[in-house]
Amino acid sequence: MPTVGGVSTERFDVIVIGAGQAGLASGYHLAQRGVPFVILEEAAQVGESWRRRWDTLRVFTPARNDGLPGMPFPGPGHACPTKDEIAAYLAAYAHQMRLPIRLGVRVDSLEATEAGFVLTAAGDRYEAAQVIVATGAYTEPKIPEFAAQLRPDIRQLHSSQFSGAARLVPGAVLVVGASNSGAEIAFSAASAGHETWLSGRDVGQMPFDINGRVARVVDRAFWPFVHHVMTVRTPIGRKARPVIQLHGGPLERIRPRDLDTVGVKRVVGRTVGVADGRPRLDDGQVLDVSNVIWATGFRHEYPWIRLPVVGPEGWPMHARGVTAVPGLYFVGLPFQYGLTSSLIGGVGRDAEYVVRRVTSAARHAVVGIA
Repeated sequence: MPTVGGVSTERFDVIVIGAGQAGLASGYHLAQRGVPFVILEEAAQVGESWRRRWDTLRVFTPARNDGLPGMPFPGPGHACPTKDEIAAYLAAYAHQMRLPIRLGVRVDSLEATEAGFVLTAAGDRYEAAQVIVATGAYTEPKIPEFAAQLRPDIRQLHSSQFSGAARLVPGAVLVVGASNSGAEIAFSAASAGHETWLSGRDVGQMPFDINGRVARVVDRAFWPFVHHVMTVRTPIGRKARPVIQLHGGPLERIRPRDLDTVGVKRVVGRTVGVADGRPRLDDGQVLDVSNVIWATGFRHEYPWIRLPVVGPEGWPMHARGVTAVPGLYFVGLPFQYGLTSSLIGGVGRDAEYVVRRVTSAARHAVVGIA
């Protein structure tokens, strides 16, 4: 193994950063094309991010639409898998596909060199001709600055830290952010007996109940619509893309009537500040709560990528995952190409597209050397 400045260096044709569904799908297509690669994953096991999520979480899509390329999701096709079933599936997929994954490797920096790219991770150094960033866009929790002004006895959690109502302290709960995550967390808190408020803009709801009998009929037409029609190639997809990237999608499993049934107090407004150490709504109302759950999404930041590929809003600048930096790609971004780009059943399409560009660039490089 060569060394640079006393630090051991490994070189690969392609490095994939992240072993979530985007990284695994990318690895599958690289393996199919015989490209030497490695996947670097910071967690101790594949599927860890799913295991850490709240205990009642289920995905919104049925199992028939939740498979990665080359391996259908097991079980009844109409059932919506739990978060633990998703985690187990991802781990089984990595094992069955024999993907070269290195666990416990957090990439600290990514820079360009004359020969491609160099990555550092806890003192280790990796070089690659091409890099696929498959970390997604949900890595850095977004919490407003005024949260620091809340009373210290108010328990604050980001939605990514909420594993269930057992994490709450006795007393009322305010969930900030009324998209799917916020609605499900509010439902969970209220079902556990907490007086619960839910604040945030109305994101609408799906035209049918995904838990109902109609869903099994509608779904067979609905998935082709969201996968093939809701893309950047259609006017309706281009119109929906910025809204979904900024605010999330419409309510799916937990709907307004479900929230009403368990007593969630819905506020079509925003939590905008603090008064006397308590959260203040934009209508001036101040809530006396013991818990605040920030279902406010994530910051889109990549400070470790030391290349000019991130735009002013924090989103990577790309065309279907291909950046202006030769050899650098993204897979798994929300609405990267379509509404299903960040979903398990949809990410394979983007991964295949990007890997075709990777192999094309590799062939051109070989021809250039020859």
